[in-house]
Amino acid sequence: MKYYNNDNSLIIKSWCNEPEEGALEQAQNLAKLHFAFRQICLMPDTHQGYGMPIGGIMATQGVIVPNAVGVDIGCGMCAVKTNIPDLNTEDRKTIIGNIRKLVPVGFNHHQESKEWTGFNDAPDVAIVQRELQSAHYQIGTLGGGNHFIELQKGDDGFVWIMIHSGSRNFGFKIAKEYHEKAKKLCERWYSDIPTPDLSFLPMETPEAKEYKLAMEYALSFAFESRLQMIEQAQSAILSWNGATSFDEVINIHHNYAQFEHHFGKNVIVHRKGATSARKDEIGIIPGSQGTASYIVRGLGNPESFESCSHGAGRKMGRKQAQRELNLEDEQAKLESQGIIHSIRNVKDLDEASGAYKSIDIVMEEQSDLVEPIVKLNPLAVLKG
Repeated sequence: MKYYNNDNSLIIKSWCNEPEEGALEQAQNLAKLHFAFRQICLMPDTHQGYGMPIGGIMATQGVIVPNAVGVDIGCGMCAVKTNIPDLNTEDRKTIIGNIRKLVPVGFNHHQESKEWTGFNDAPDVAIVQRELQSAHYQIGTLGGGNHFIELQKGDDGFVWIMIHSGSRNFGFKIAKEYHEKAKKLCERWYSDIPTPDLSFLPMETPEAKEYKLAMEYALSFAFESRLQMIEQAQSAILSWNGATSFDEVINIHHNYAQFEHHFGKNVIVHRKGATSARKDEIGIIPGSQGTASYIVRGLGNPESFESCSHGAGRKMGRKQAQRELNLEDEQAKLESQGIIHSIRNVKDLDEASGAYKSIDIVMEEQSDLVEPIVKLNPLAVLKG
């Protein structure tokens, strides 16, 4: 862990040995905020985001910061272990093809409205109510970008299903609307913040109360959406082999804020691209396409606000990856391992493993935050 400190600022604790300049500058801005508590934490996968770096953790007193949660509220991971010992190439193709038929990816939505009891409990917040009808068609869909469904072989001797997805339009619309509200309020108050990207909402304001309700609803929606996709993936496997059984599902968030108790204070912990890692808590840390992922157990390290990384973390921007990576080389990496992949053209290079940090280095740098339980190597990948 590295320490960074400036005069009249909170200390920055970085589990990333070489944080990129943009992420470190953003962390330094966070450290100047008068409402930030004790320290700013950077995880091994940290990289520059909007306002706050992805792979960052900030605890606040009395305020919530929309950009410290991010635009995909409730984005997270879901995984389940099967009793399948292995899959040959044809079986991988069959199962991933079956999943593709059941789970819409990219910009695609369901053709028919889907049910969820949580739709009846939507809060009376305007942005949530506006998105509610379309959400019936978006729940249980994957989306695009870095979201994926993957079949993996664990070093425990079994095949796993893993999903990375978020809250679809809910998260994006809520984040955008309440960041704009926060900006206007901070302008009205002449708030002393380093950048408007860190505009905040005091918890006693109606806007903060609305944002919290909307954010928590987006978290519930994202959680249920992953469960529905896991169920569809299980159906796809059962149609291939009806004797398959499944363990209990692991389902976690990595873009959210919630009240927690740390260092003797009740604070609002913002995890943007970071995962809770309380003592003995089970988590998921995915690699990039074609590299290992991990099921982990939290060590409850208070120095990170009991948190860990949410994945490998980008080392290239999307456009940079498309310019600089070689399509044939990235395809060869995957095919040499027998992985059924989705790198088809230059546009897909933004999600190639070459655009991401080494998951091995990321895991090494946070060895005091989590311990690996199962190492998972990819067999087949479905992306939007």
